[in-house]
Amino acid sequence: MIVIENLRKQYGAFTALDGVSLRVAPGELFAYLGPNGAGKSTTIKILTGLTRLSGGSATLGGADIQTDPIAAKRQCGVVMQHINLDSDLTLVENMDIHGRLFGMSAADRVARTEELLGYVDLYDRKEKLVSTLSGGMKRRLMIARALMHNPSILFLDEPTVGLDAEIRRRIWGLIKKIQNAGTTIFLTTHYIEEAEFLADRVAFLDEGRLRALDTPLALMHRVGAWAFDRLTEDGMKTEYFPDRDSAQAAVTLDAGGHTLRRVNLEDAFLTLTGKTVV
Repeated sequence: MIVIENLRKQYGAFTALDGVSLRVAPGELFAYLGPNGAGKSTTIKILTGLTRLSGGSATLGGADIQTDPIAAKRQCGVVMQHINLDSDLTLVENMDIHGRLFGMSAADRVARTEELLGYVDLYDRKEKLVSTLSGGMKRRLMIARALMHNPSILFLDEPTVGLDAEIRRRIWGLIKKIQNAGTTIFLTTHYIEEAEFLADRVAFLDEGRLRALDTPLALMHRVGAWAFDRLTEDGMKTEYFPDRDSAQAAVTLDAGGHTLRRVNLEDAFLTLTGKTVV
C-alpha cells in the first residue's frame, strides 16, 4: 500500500532523510520511531504532499506522489500532532468542510458524518462547538475527520501526544478498530509502548536513516529476553540475557537487589540506536 524507495530530503546543507526505503502492506499497522529530528514528520509531510522530496520516489496505493499527486492524496487521511480543528465551528461543521474539500455530495457528507461521529463516540456532541471538547475528544474528532473521505491509508503523527494514560489507551482501541476494518495505518509516536502494543512492524529511524525494521517481538529478541537493571556510579546499567536462568544468576551475584524484568521495545531501540525516543 505504501512503497518508499531511496527517499531523500535536503534543507540546504542539512539532510533530513538519507535514502529511506520501506514497504507497508495493505491493512498493516506500521510504526515509525525515532528521536526528535530523526525525520519522522518529514517523511509524512512528503508522503501527504505537504513538502517536496529531494530524491527517490514513493507511491500510495499505486499512485506516484510526484506524477499523480491528486490520486495519491485521495488515498490517505492525515492526523497531525497539533490540533488543527476549527474551534469556532461545531463537530458537524468541521466534518462537513472536510467532505466538501474532497468533493463529497451533501447526502454523502451527512451520512458519513453521522456514521463516523458514532464510530468515535462523539455523536451526542455533534452540534457542540469544538472549543467545548476535551483534548482526548479533539483527537478522536481529528481521526474521524481524517476518515471522512474513506481513505485506504491513515497517517497518524503523534496522535496521543499530551494525553493521559487512560485516554491514550482509549485511542489505542480506536486505532486498532480502524485497522481491523481494513485501513492501512502509518504511525509515528514518542510513546514507545504505544508502538509495542499496536504495531505489526516497527522501523527505527535515526538521523534520517533506517537503523532497523522488523516486528516488535523480533526486534526485542535481537537484544534478549530478560533485562537486569543495575545502579552504578555512572548511572543505570542494563544487561541483557537470552533466558531467565542466566538472568537470575546475575541477580544472585548482585547484592543490591536490583530489577529483573522482561526486555521491551525501548531496550531494543536504545541498543540499536544508542538513543532514546524523546
